[in-house]
Amino acid sequence: MKLIVEPGDGLARIINGIQKAKKSVELLIFRFDLSEVERALVEATERGVFVHALIAFTNRGGEEHLRKLEMRLLEHGMSVARTAGDLIRYHGKMMLVDRKELYLLSFNFTHLDVKHSRCFGLVTRNTSLLREGIKLFEADTKRQPYTAGNSKFVVSPINARNILGSFLKGAKKELLIYDPEISDPAMLRVLLAHKNLGIDVRIIGKASQNQLDVRRLSGLRLHTRTIIRDRNQAFVGSQSLRKRELDSRREIGIIFRNRTIISELIRVFEQDWKASLPEQETHAFPVHKAAKQMAKVISKNLPVTPLVRQVVKAIEKKGDLEFRPQEIEETVRSALREAVKDSVKDATKEVIKNVVNNSDGSEAD
Repeated sequence: MKLIVEPGDGLARIINGIQKAKKSVELLIFRFDLSEVERALVEATERGVFVHALIAFTNRGGEEHLRKLEMRLLEHGMSVARTAGDLIRYHGKMMLVDRKELYLLSFNFTHLDVKHSRCFGLVTRNTSLLREGIKLFEADTKRQPYTAGNSKFVVSPINARNILGSFLKGAKKELLIYDPEISDPAMLRVLLAHKNLGIDVRIIGKASQNQLDVRRLSGLRLHTRTIIRDRNQAFVGSQSLRKRELDSRREIGIIFRNRTIISELIRVFEQDWKASLPEQETHAFPVHKAAKQMAKVISKNLPVTPLVRQVVKAIEKKGDLEFRPQEIEETVRSALREAVKDSVKDATKEVIKNVVNNSDGSEAD
């Protein structure tokens, strides 16, 4: 088993896996915008590799991109299937190469995930895990029921709640957790009970229980879901400890024992933990949301009509009827600078106040 740490070498690993395929590449797609991966899939098809993509029927705001991707892949001779609509979201991330190597990922095939997010992935040739990955891919491609056959292969909503609940309960000394949103009541009760017993429970991400020790990841977007238990066993996957990801969505993960990989996961966690601030000391807010709010406030506060009147009066006072574009432009610029300066000050104050009072820091998938 090998570990992928993002941001880092995930993109190269994925492309290398596709390039070395001799017979088949089968992959699940929830989000996709990596032209390098698409090119590698096209080249694989051209050399006779069977490429089969199972594409999510929906994601937040990206259905049009998914449908265009389907058409492009079909045009290049790949086989494309679409997931059923019985689950609210198909969020699993997995790739099979020649049915001999399983890539279990916590990141999507997107620039945001591989370049700017904390994500992990696993590459394994374990026969039992491969068998389960193949069985799940075939079941979901054919829209048939999947029956779990391995307690180390965690699939929502089939067995994730029971397996992850038991995994948490089995902790004796420590739980190190990456999770964008822990909100499931049963899972929170387990974590709080552990803390009260003196077990070290540390969470990078968010938890709707303020008695837990939580820090928000600094410098990167958090997308992985990872649990390290007692420094000798770990879970890496796509499901958060929240109800909808345990009970209503397709999510996939693996529980494993591998000292080398777990040591590396611990090293990265401790590094991230040290660099991050306690949740209560941060007011994290997505930059694009803040900018959007500020733009609205500025447009609301900027006195456009009075400003135009001011410019006209300034020109009239000069008593010069000759049209001089440069002079008019400079007059407008000067008036705008003053108006914008005042509006930005007011907008900044208003947005910061709203962020502090209303931001929930949630991560979108």
